[in-house]
This record gives sequence, structure tokens and C-alpha cells, in this order.
Amino acid sequence: MGQEIERKFLVVGDDWRRLAQGEMIRQGYIPTQDARTVRVRRVGDRAYLTLKGPAVGLVRPEFEYPIPLADAQLILDTLCQPPLIEKTRYRLPLGNVVWEIDDFHGDNQGLVVAEVELTSPDQVVDLPGWVGAEVTHDPRYQNSSLARHPYKLW
Repeated sequence: MGQEIERKFLVVGDDWRRLAQGEMIRQGYIPTQDARTVRVRRVGDRAYLTLKGPAVGLVRPEFEYPIPLADAQLILDTLCQPPLIEKTRYRLPLGNVVWEIDDFHGDNQGLVVAEVELTSPDQVVDLPGWVGAEVTHDPRYQNSSLARHPYKLW
């Protein structure tokens, strides 16, 4: 079974920007019930369908599959509930982990969040100086929640 184990933090400052390369992501969500999500994501000329289940602590089931770009675009345009999530994702390897820093655009402009995927829930991670408050357990910061309740409305 696929699974995701991650921690999420707000980002403070811009020191990280000079160390990372970014790429634009556009993603949307097909409405579901409970804590389950169905996401379609376009990253450059690649596209993915991702299914996620409810989290137990830091662990949640996750299944991701590549899909044709044309299919992803059609799903984003016709099946996903607006607004779509638009962000630039920066990847920054530090120590034994890779940080993914999302700089949001559109209705979530001004929000910058860093995520780190772990191999186990108790994995110790050194936090860089640009990492601020942890928001792992705050559902407002989940991308699926940001699609329903954008940051600009908080």
C-alpha cells in the first residue's frame, strides 16, 4: 500500500529561494466525502491522478498514477471544483530529506508552506532557519482545503 508521511510548516523569510529551483503546478480536486481526496495535478508536461485517504497521525494512504496530459487538462477544466490551486513548488535537498516549498498564487497568494516527507512518523528532522510554525495538524493548510477555503478569505 502507498502511504504519505509528512510534516508541514509555514515559511518565514526568503533565504531558501536562492538555493532552490521551482516549477509551476496547477491542481484541482474532485469533490469527495470525509477526509478522502481525489486530485488531478499538472506539472509542466506531466500529469498525475492522486487518491488519498484519511490520516492516522502523520500517516495517510496515498496512490499516485501518471495520466495523459490532455486528460488531466480536461479533468481540471470540467470535473474539478473551482478554484484550482496554482503554486510554484521548489525542491530543496537538505541533509537526509528533501523540502518541498510551495509558494501559492491566485486565491492563495501570500501563503508559503514547506513540507517534508518522512520515512517514519518518528523520524527526526533538522529544521532550517526559514521554517516557522508547524501546521501539520491544521486542516486549513491542506491543499484540498485551500481549494475550498482560499487563504485570501481567512
